[in-house]
Amino acid sequence: MNLSEPIAEGRIAQIYPWDDGKILKLARDWVSADWLAYEYHIAKIVHATGLNVPEPFEQIEVEGRAGIVYARVEGKTMLSHIGRAPHKAIGFGRTLARLHREMHTKPGAPDLPNIKERLRGKIESVNGAPPEIRAQVLEKLNTLPEGDRLLHGDFHPDNVIFSPAGKGFDPVIIDWPDASRGHPLADVARTSVLIRAGGLPRQPILRVLVSLFRSTFYRAYLNTYFKHAPTSRTDLQAWLLPVTFGRLSEDIASERAWLIGEVCGMLGIPIPENILEN
Repeated sequence: MNLSEPIAEGRIAQIYPWDDGKILKLARDWVSADWLAYEYHIAKIVHATGLNVPEPFEQIEVEGRAGIVYARVEGKTMLSHIGRAPHKAIGFGRTLARLHREMHTKPGAPDLPNIKERLRGKIESVNGAPPEIRAQVLEKLNTLPEGDRLLHGDFHPDNVIFSPAGKGFDPVIIDWPDASRGHPLADVARTSVLIRAGGLPRQPILRVLVSLFRSTFYRAYLNTYFKHAPTSRTDLQAWLLPVTFGRLSEDIASERAWLIGEVCGMLGIPIPENILEN
């Protein structure tokens, strides 16, 4: 089978146009078929909730590579729209919050991973962490409530596509392999870290502007999410410690100093010597 040029590429997969208005997500040759099978399983679970997500049609193999055929979603991501119209940051933040709240009305299927168990695994796998800090984070995690809601696990503006619909847009939530089941605030904490941990430009003026629009977007997101939520920002604070520490397990060099600073700040301790070099 001759594939055309990919229309999008990521670290683990390439996206190709497919028949009948569909796309093929084709894993790179080093990605196991089991991983794609898991993604397909998750995609079917999420689609069955009725959320506006790409419909998965089938698993296939092309040129020895595992793939999933999805419904094609036209449009650009929320992040792209923010880049074009940063002055609309408040509106975009509100939209992200409303989508997140709607998601959290859906029950998580029993066979989805438990978010506290997933976080425990991440916390235990962080390299170079002082044992006493790891122990405090795990102790905090153990005190947090269980839950049974559908969680995305990687919910941020680049995983929402604004698909053209009439004179407006229809938001579609994509990229669900990290979906889990648990307390909604674990997911809100994860989104909070993803929004705040991103790097800033080196140029002083751009640095100030990006920081300003990001903080505006983040405040709008939180204000809208908690406006009618049964939980509060105080409740969110409890989840930020294990979620922030768990993010360190992903070994993103540009975020490491910020994440460590946040963790130590929440614990009320100075940053240990040499931890940033580990």
